[in-house]
Amino acid sequence: MSRSADSRGAFRRIVLLVIASAAASATLAAGTSPRFGFGKPVSEADLAAWDIDVRPDGKGLPEGSGGVMGGEAIYEAKCASCHGSFGESNEYHVLAGGVGSLKSAHPERTTGSKLNHATTLFDYIHRAMPYNAPQSLTDDEVYALTAYVLYLNDIVGDDLVLDRESLPKLVMPNAEGFYPGVGFMSVDGEPDVKAPACMKNCPMSGEETSSLPESVRGAHGNLALQSRPLGYIRQGESTAEVQAAVAGGGATAVAEVAPETLAEQVGCLACHAVVGTRKLGPSFNEVQARYQAEAGARAMLLAKLEAGGAGNWGEMPMPSVSYLPATDRERLVDWILSTPATGATP
Repeated sequence: MSRSADSRGAFRRIVLLVIASAAASATLAAGTSPRFGFGKPVSEADLAAWDIDVRPDGKGLPEGSGGVMGGEAIYEAKCASCHGSFGESNEYHVLAGGVGSLKSAHPERTTGSKLNHATTLFDYIHRAMPYNAPQSLTDDEVYALTAYVLYLNDIVGDDLVLDRESLPKLVMPNAEGFYPGVGFMSVDGEPDVKAPACMKNCPMSGEETSSLPESVRGAHGNLALQSRPLGYIRQGESTAEVQAAVAGGGATAVAEVAPETLAEQVGCLACHAVVGTRKLGPSFNEVQARYQAEAGARAMLLAKLEAGGAGNWGEMPMPSVSYLPATDRERLVDWILSTPATGATP
């Protein structure tokens, strides 16, 4: 092949690249984005499910209302098992007490004493509580629970009813003194105030520590593993459907997790041991020993997971996990009835 032929071939390749580049530029100029073959369109309803933040001035608060008296019943059913009947905590965040103590030598950093905006309390309950079923509360229930937690701290009276107009007007005891330098629940004895920096004898390096009391660190395992995949739960999809969607997009599908891993991820193991010592509720091998040979046990346990409630093992209520796909609830029940009792003797 002659050098002239090589030159002509190179010239043709350059021309084709220029034409392709011009076509791509024309496509973008026309407002058409390239498609990559995965994902799905996001609707206004999808966006609305995530656009739920509430600002300190009350912007973002939904319609609805709720009062202290109604909040008490909801709190006892869905909150007291973790936060205590009076907000004193059962190893989780302390909600009540310590108002006025932050500048003392023994500060009590609770929701009531440290939080500076009542709207922040609404926002957190709305987006993150209860722990095992976040965003399952109605707007009226969140207003009622916010009112009740404020009542537990003697910030409001028992006749309070909150709505989007009244909530932003409430003034918290620490409204002007919030200091992020010390975390909630820290009881290290340092006043909760920000002092001027001395800039003397400064250390060359720092040490990252936890502000949680030693007694509660690690009490519920690796919380990072206890993830709550709100995306697919909100869409009502099962783990198998999620895997199929991932595989269809050209990515590597994730293997279905083992039932014990699923129990940890959704928070079951915070209240139930698999075998051995009872926590807030019975261990799974106790459940198996009691129900394994009983007719209708599987249907009864599935109904309990969906509806929650108390009475089978005492008065401690178990919250509903109806947000979990039905296929996953079935896998959990089948695993509890067939496996845990073989692992150890309580």
